[in-house]
Amino acid sequence: MLNYHFLLDLAIILIGTKFLGIITRKIQMPQVVGALLAGLILGPAVLGWIHETEFIKQMAELGVIVLMFNAGLETDLNELKKCGKASFIIALFGVLVPLAGGFGIAMLFNSGNSQPMNTKLILENIFIGIVLTATSVSITVETLRELGKLNTPSGTAILGAALIDDILGIIALTIITSVADSSVSLGIVLLKILGFFVFALAVGIPFYFAFHKYSEKQRQRRRFVIIAFSFCLTMSFIAEHFFGVANITGAFIAGLVISNTTHSHYINRRFDITSYVLLSPIFFASIGVSVSLTGMNSTIIIFSILLLVVAILSKIIGCGIEALACKYSRQESLRIGVGMISRGEVALIVASKGAAVGLINTLYFGPIIVMVVVTTIITPILLKLVYSRGKNEELASAS
Repeated sequence: MLNYHFLLDLAIILIGTKFLGIITRKIQMPQVVGALLAGLILGPAVLGWIHETEFIKQMAELGVIVLMFNAGLETDLNELKKCGKASFIIALFGVLVPLAGGFGIAMLFNSGNSQPMNTKLILENIFIGIVLTATSVSITVETLRELGKLNTPSGTAILGAALIDDILGIIALTIITSVADSSVSLGIVLLKILGFFVFALAVGIPFYFAFHKYSEKQRQRRRFVIIAFSFCLTMSFIAEHFFGVANITGAFIAGLVISNTTHSHYINRRFDITSYVLLSPIFFASIGVSVSLTGMNSTIIIFSILLLVVAILSKIIGCGIEALACKYSRQESLRIGVGMISRGEVALIVASKGAAVGLINTLYFGPIIVMVVVTTIITPILLKLVYSRGKNEELASAS
């Protein structure tokens, strides 16, 4: 018999995220913070009204795909090209610094245990660093869109760096898992990543011209939304299924391809409505709903705090300093560093893949969840502060 309980789950999520979103907006904070808190409060960690189900997980996945597709539609391609080199450098150090920081804190934590240091333990320590390299661009994108800063130099740099960060994170994850699991071939994974971008160019350029030409001739614009969404979903599936690249990367590239076509603004507005009404609230709430903390003793709590501090500072320092080296201003560099803090669902996915090959101790799951939730919630708040501060400084200098 069909279970209709998901209807009640959806109703609670939509009302809860909107209610807390309004409250956070009233106190001059991005509404996405309220949506994240709603998931945390409604989920098992507090009230237990909503639990993570397969339906919520799949709808949340669709939500983040649409979110990244919208980001692609709104991205200035020329601006993205200009910051391509800088984004790569920022992403590289945004991986290396957290990797070193995570490895160091795991080594410090494990040195106090009676366990002798061996190859397996060293790999586990490295893997904690790899978890910290992740960046969840979806939270930052939604916040930047809400602040109207997505197409600023710092916003474009964050977006480019975060996407490159995902690719570098996949490579780092593959290297460590190939050491622990002989069935994983590093060379094949690198070839597949390269193959995806070759494929994206080979498919994206003809699709752009065909879609652009077709859309200029047709007056019925509603069908363009269906074609665009089908292209988005297809690129997302191909990226993940055939090339092992995150599906959000495929969705973003699909948005980029359509961004300069005749009716891109019309398509973007239609997806904005769908995302606002249903998909985004489910995605943001699902992060909080997935939180369930058990087995947190005093030692693990201390480790969680240290891990959180390293997670925040390593992105600000690693990305921010390199942004300065790439000729961004101090204010823009700070914004870029803050924009890369959120780990979101990406870190949880990396952790689960490590668990599948025995690279992470179950003791670490609690601290990782704490780190993911806190970095996800504070990133929109910090972004609001650093962008507001820059605006106030500009007004003061102008007067």
